[in-house]
Amino acid sequence: MGKYFGTDGVRGVANVELDAMLAFKIGASAAHVLTQERNAGGKAKLLIGKDTRISSDMLESALVAGICSVGADVELLGVIPTPAIAYLTIKHKADAGIVISASHNSFEYNGIKIFAGSGYKLSDELENRIEEFIDDFDSVPKASHEHLGCVIRSSIDPVVEYTDHLAETVPGDLSGLRVAVDCANGASSTTVTRLMRLLECRADLRFYEPNGININANCGSTHLENLQERMRTGNYDIGIAFDGDADRCLVVDERGEVLDGDRIMAVCAAHMKKLGKLRGNAFVATIMSNMGLHKYAKENGMEIKCANVGDRYVLEMMLRDGYILGGEQSGHVIFLEYASTGDGQLTAIQFMHILKESGKKCSQIADEVVPWPQVQINVKVPNSDKHTIAERPEVAKSIEEGNAALGEGRILVRASGTEALVRVMVEGVDADKVQSVAEQVADVIRSVVG
Repeated sequence: MGKYFGTDGVRGVANVELDAMLAFKIGASAAHVLTQERNAGGKAKLLIGKDTRISSDMLESALVAGICSVGADVELLGVIPTPAIAYLTIKHKADAGIVISASHNSFEYNGIKIFAGSGYKLSDELENRIEEFIDDFDSVPKASHEHLGCVIRSSIDPVVEYTDHLAETVPGDLSGLRVAVDCANGASSTTVTRLMRLLECRADLRFYEPNGININANCGSTHLENLQERMRTGNYDIGIAFDGDADRCLVVDERGEVLDGDRIMAVCAAHMKKLGKLRGNAFVATIMSNMGLHKYAKENGMEIKCANVGDRYVLEMMLRDGYILGGEQSGHVIFLEYASTGDGQLTAIQFMHILKESGKKCSQIADEVVPWPQVQINVKVPNSDKHTIAERPEVAKSIEEGNAALGEGRILVRASGTEALVRVMVEGVDADKVQSVAEQVADVIRSVVG
């Protein structure tokens, strides 16, 4: 990670850490870096989409000004999920796609994610070059006269093109399924109604009325309580929850139990293996993936490859080693056959297709994957300390003692790539011991940071 870019773009409190001036510089620097070796004639073109945060309009305007100032054109696609921008960037041969979103974070945060023309998130090398120009902004060549960039009137209907693409990934339809959907008052509010109609699915939508400040507020994939209650009391086959920019999806079964990204991937991997489509009979997870997932995969003739936490690292391993399925516990799942990045709505309909084909209840198709007890506690730690906190003697000692107490299990203390905190993850066979060890390690970290 660099000075500005974390594991998922540039992120911070809008107009405090991520203000209009920084957005202007990011727009100009990114447009310059991504187009300076461009072989085609004419002006470069970048697509911009955004989620529903009140600050997205401000940051969009600043990005547009920066991009146009270096002679590139911009096409504005409005409120649209992150994976839609990746897809449309490829389809329309844009030089880059930019998304204004802070994903699952609350409304006061925002972020800027950038896709190259390939539809993949930028490499560390490209991000480093952009950062160099942000810090030495006078060296970015500015355009003038007829060479200035423009905002192009869009010829794209992003909702139609994107949802048509998603629907085409499902053989047949999803008729007969009744689904409860939580849109997190985010970007999926613009697309999921049409998608479910295309697939002839009976969908009951909630939290699809964004007002700029209610994105992810007690809803979405990080706040599942409302959806769990609806599943327990309603007559639904499956519950689906997205995050603010809809690149994540979690599932809730008919009992109200949550299926995280590990269990979603397990079900999808087993189905793909049955069809002979799981390349290498393997898929990519992360170092945080549950040991129960590893046990299930081994028992079913599959192998799991583990990447560092962050969808970009999952994707890098997939591309390098030729795998077509990968993802994270958070519900960020990549189906490389259909998409160049994690896509919550794609994940949802792939899982729903498997559910319909099985003729079983949602709980039945996931119960074979038995997760080990796992606890994760987020501890606020200054950004300046979060990458070294696990090396402090007091913390290292608590980890060593915790591992001894667990016996069979593990402890991971990992800095968040998007927030000022560390995540303490403890996993083992004894749920009570796992909880106790996690709290002890978290308490030591809190005492160290004051």
